Amino acid sequence: MKPAAAQIFLRRQGFELGWSRTHRLWRQAGLLLPKKRPRRRIATGRPRAFTPFKANTVWACDFVFDTTAEGQQIKCLTVIDDYTRECLAIDVAGSIRSKRVVEVLSRLVSLHGAPLFMRSDNGPEFVSYAILEWIAQAGIATALSDPGKPWQNGADESFNGKFREECLSLEWFRSRKEASVIIEAWRQHYNAVRPHSSLNYMTPHEFKLHNPTHPNEAVLQE
Repeated sequence: MKPAAAQIFLRRQGFELGWSRTHRLWRQAGLLLPKKRPRRRIATGRPRAFTPFKANTVWACDFVFDTTAEGQQIKCLTVIDDYTRECLAIDVAGSIRSKRVVEVLSRLVSLHGAPLFMRSDNGPEFVSYAILEWIAQAGIATALSDPGKPWQNGADESFNGKFREECLSLEWFRSRKEASVIIEAWRQHYNAVRPHSSLNYMTPHEFKLHNPTHPNEAVLQE
């Protein structure tokens, strides 16, 4: 947790503390962030394809992997809104194939409306005939990342890093069912409680309320 985020949480509890005092308490509480690995430098000025300009413009999908205490694989499908940073879903299972990806995305479209673009890598679950057919029927355009260029799906890569650091690396799941419950609780906290520096320290839900938008007209065809 960053000092600014700690200050936000204290303010929510009715404690108005100055920056220096908040920083001192933050250090005393041992909330220092772990050192991050140096990032690969990327040439500046490179245009980002399909930059979102409102909610429901671009959804980003990816997979994150973990294991249970007994060594069972956990595969998590993460879906976020590129603009609001809201995590729309984290589907947890041992194996997630294209059919299940379609089921998750169909449920999200029924709740939020269809996005204009779907951003993902070129993994087999995202470029299969079933999901490409579903995307075409839903009237959604694709924005696939080039191989070896994860920064083109930067918002989801950033989310996945936070998901790992703040949830997966801190939990010890005894089963996939337990993992599903804990991960869903973390997702709710991420959307409604955790302040985000990229959103001027608002939560995704607060940011979405301040930036309302109407659902896009793209709908699933029978």
